[in-house]
Amino acid sequence: MPVNGLAIAALVLGILCFVPAVGLVLGIVALVQIKKRGERGKGMAVGGMVMSSIGIGLLALVVATGGARDFWDGFRGAANDSGGAAFSLEVGECFDSLNGSLRGLAFDVDKVPCSGGHDAEVFAEFAMGDGDYPGDSALADEADRRCYREQSGYAMDSWAVPDNVDVYSFTPTSQSWRRGDREVSCLFGNTDERGSLTGSLRNDQLTLDPDQYSYLSSARAINNVLAGAPEAESVEDDLPGYKKWAASVSEIVAWQADGLPVRTFAPAARGPVAALVKDMALSAKEWAKAADAPDADTFYTHYEKAVKLIDPRKTVTTRKALGLATTPPKYDEGDASGGGGEDGAGIEV
Repeated sequence: MPVNGLAIAALVLGILCFVPAVGLVLGIVALVQIKKRGERGKGMAVGGMVMSSIGIGLLALVVATGGARDFWDGFRGAANDSGGAAFSLEVGECFDSLNGSLRGLAFDVDKVPCSGGHDAEVFAEFAMGDGDYPGDSALADEADRRCYREQSGYAMDSWAVPDNVDVYSFTPTSQSWRRGDREVSCLFGNTDERGSLTGSLRNDQLTLDPDQYSYLSSARAINNVLAGAPEAESVEDDLPGYKKWAASVSEIVAWQADGLPVRTFAPAARGPVAALVKDMALSAKEWAKAADAPDADTFYTHYEKAVKLIDPRKTVTTRKALGLATTPPKYDEGDASGGGGEDGAGIEV
């Protein structure tokens, strides 16, 4: 006596739970056929029906509790994370945007060699803290703040960064945030969306020689403290704040002047570096006097002397001897004695 084929199918589908409703229907049809034809397989049909019924119950429970949505979100997230997603790029890698823009949503990019033309270069990555999604605007502001701060660690010689380069970022979306995504990627890109970059902008300990790295590390420390000027536009508006800032600048400039190992530089650079160190030491003393100023006029007197001693134009000879860029960025070409603002004293050595 043959075994009913639908009974076998019902049992298999019931066990695997792929489509439990189909297994239930096949089991019912199989029982009808077995009765009419006198075939074997009643136990299989009944067993398939029972397991399919259990599967239907489990499926209903998953849908009711949102498990299906969670499964789909996880599946979609895994799909988005595979095959060249923007967030899988490493620091130092370059890519082209599929839509030709570094703004808006980006689900995928094409990684390309940095030696050729490209839309962007990844220069830093960091993770946001846990908690609720902060909102698009707040997240973008925090990403900008952190990325602008991080760029000097990757492109230590800011003079070598072309004027048409700006900082961009890839941030989590509200959907990816719910899946645990906290990673922000900081990017260099062209200020003109139709433009591109050519060659890597990286100049750090991996690409610089010891003399270049030593000088740029000192310059970076000074630039960082200069960038901490009070937000008040004039000294009169916040004399205590400016005095505190001047004290910090004095300390860092003096420390860097003492720390630059002139005798370890290559012979061609020793003279220019020694002259620069001498000016730095004198500048530190003027910053200290500004920090002790009893009024705004006295502050300005010593501040202006301190600034002139470390005027970026005075570093061109040293930079040339070290093989570094010798053209200051355009935002340094104004009045070097202007205080306040994002760029501190308007100096970038």
